[in-house]
Amino acid sequence: MDKSSGEEESRLGPLFEPLESKLHPPWARPGVVPRTELVERLLNSQATPFVCVVAPAGYGKTTVLAQWAARKGNRVAWVSVDRRDNDPVVLLRYVAAALDRVEPIDPGVFQALASAGVSVLGTVLPRFASAVSAMAEPVALVLDHVELLDNRECVDAVAELAMRLPTGSQLLLASRRTPPLPVALLRAQGQMAEIGVDQLAMNEQEARALLEGAGVGLADADLTEVRRRTEGWPVGLHLAALAVKAGGQQHQAGLGFTGDDRFMADYLRSELLAHLPPELVTFLTRTAVLDRMSGPLCDAVLATGGSGRVLESLEDSNLLLAALDRQRQWYRYHQLFRELLRAELELREPELVPRLHARAAAWCESNGLPELAIDHAQAAGDVDRVARLVASLVFRTYAGGRVETALRWFRWFEDQGLVDHDPSVAVLGAWVHALVGRPAAAERWADAAERWAGAADRAPVAAAPPDGSTMESYLAMLGGLLCRKGMPQMRADAQAALAGLSAGSPWQAATMVFEGAAYLLDGDADQADLILAHAAEVGTDTGAFPATSTALAERAIIAMERQQWHEAKVLAEQAFTILSAEHLDDYIMSPLVHTVAARMALHHGDLPRAREHLVQAARLRPLLTYAVSWGAVQTLLEMARAYLTLDDASGARTALRQAHGILQLRPDLGVLPKQADELQAMLDTVRAGVPGVSTLTTAEVRLLPLLPTHLNFSEIGQRLYLSKHTVKTQAVSIYRKLGTSSRSQAVQRLQEIGLLEG
Repeated sequence: MDKSSGEEESRLGPLFEPLESKLHPPWARPGVVPRTELVERLLNSQATPFVCVVAPAGYGKTTVLAQWAARKGNRVAWVSVDRRDNDPVVLLRYVAAALDRVEPIDPGVFQALASAGVSVLGTVLPRFASAVSAMAEPVALVLDHVELLDNRECVDAVAELAMRLPTGSQLLLASRRTPPLPVALLRAQGQMAEIGVDQLAMNEQEARALLEGAGVGLADADLTEVRRRTEGWPVGLHLAALAVKAGGQQHQAGLGFTGDDRFMADYLRSELLAHLPPELVTFLTRTAVLDRMSGPLCDAVLATGGSGRVLESLEDSNLLLAALDRQRQWYRYHQLFRELLRAELELREPELVPRLHARAAAWCESNGLPELAIDHAQAAGDVDRVARLVASLVFRTYAGGRVETALRWFRWFEDQGLVDHDPSVAVLGAWVHALVGRPAAAERWADAAERWAGAADRAPVAAAPPDGSTMESYLAMLGGLLCRKGMPQMRADAQAALAGLSAGSPWQAATMVFEGAAYLLDGDADQADLILAHAAEVGTDTGAFPATSTALAERAIIAMERQQWHEAKVLAEQAFTILSAEHLDDYIMSPLVHTVAARMALHHGDLPRAREHLVQAARLRPLLTYAVSWGAVQTLLEMARAYLTLDDASGARTALRQAHGILQLRPDLGVLPKQADELQAMLDTVRAGVPGVSTLTTAEVRLLPLLPTHLNFSEIGQRLYLSKHTVKTQAVSIYRKLGTSSRSQAVQRLQEIGLLEG
């Protein structure tokens, strides 16, 4: 279904600009050899749910699938994978966009993907499966270049997507290596068709068509010899033809290389590049630093002009260059050809590579491609540019659901030993890691930020925060979030941050929440309520909805303590409405909103509703760590109170046990330690009940989304960095608490109570 790019971008979320070229097969060049036999084979396998086309580079995997898609018709969704798709949310957004073009799918899929911290396996993939199952007719989904996926979550997502396809639909994967599917099982069940090197190698008729299409005619004997030497490898035949046309030795055509041959680069150099004009060789090797090319981008990288005409000429000459759009504005080299050209560039001009990437980064930043600019700036070693761009993009990227992309940027600084390079990046690194429940990483980045705070002489050399605030305000804001030095310091940090944040800063409302919470947890509810009311107003006006919902939930707690139940009900409902409307279900403060809603439901005798809210709060308990200690402990104590009201002493003990664990690390949290002791004293007088779902530990909750997957316990352990024995022990404990005796029964029960999506 055709959609405007603007409409599509709004569905795909903030800061996500889908590349049109990734959502359809490459445009066919004139003279492409029809692979009729293979296409017919694919068409005849439409009853087989999985098709794997596996071969080294240059065997025409994409070409075959593109020709099949053209014959198949309009029920084909296509995604060309690249390295930037190593974020499960990015990958699945492209898949969703591709499916949506075939037939509109449930908007809930897009909404789930736009939520920060969303569980891909636990939330998104079940919705995907449901959306595809609801389609009027079966669909075929093609994922090309699957070998570029090295992120484990992405690999698992592909496998789970495959296993959840409805009857009649197909998944076709093209890869240089065996794709991430349970291949042995699918083979045994007869559910997988495979096409490999032997099938993709060209026969003599196809080889002749390829050579003649490239303008090279050979006698039968020469053709047979060339095909023998290349073993029918399509790109080898193509390069042999280009070498002959460029002036190479015809009798050497195809000599000495096959798909895996280490002499390939030597052949390219001696038989093709050596016979091309030097200026063209320079163009080819230097532009090979680019994933995709346009005339203006190549001009900038080469510091020259006329690149657009050169690209058009290269495409016309069939030099392993493909257009990415109908307007012939963007191009890319064949993947293998680019790899060979990059190797040649490293051999000829290694000192030039960083400069070429730097020019590409500057052009991309100036032309609205900031994420591509980050990639090139990293390759150029331009740390200042990377820091500036990451600081300006990272939180919106996180808020748009692309958590892994944000974390990948921070990993680059860590891998380069540059955590201390920029205070804005250090603050945001600590912030994001805290919000996704990674306290150790948050501590590392926070320590780096504090080193900046203690070294005023360094601050002037750092880039200013992207929102125009002072660096001091950013450092103080982080102190307010993490509360590593007690309530008085948290309050002072929040006040100092507010004094230096710019008028348009997106952090205003959140920082007001920190100040209000500091007053509340230090025993001054009146002052807290005033500040939190202002925070909710500012958050609403500026679109800072996580801060707004948190402020409203905190005010509801104050109202409950004052026995102002009507006001508490209004505030709790407003907080939850924002949570739902803005798809904030997986934010770190969402458990607090759910728990407050549960307490209100209990007050009005609505026990089923209260349990629903508590289940959703419990699902997010792994986010409640000592990184944001004040919010985590406050939420866990509210959960314990709700469980006590339900006469669920075991659930209350579980929540309180987690709170005590955080208090051991962060004891200076105002009134919270006393409240925890009071709750413990109450629980000491109550007999323990039968362990149920409310008693699932944080470690067990982390395991839940992996239970419905195809992964065995050993593989689950690899994902969670646990031993197989530990995973099995946790799983057995989960079964016992759910009253089930098997993994499948546990999954069914978890779906029934809402801890997993069905």
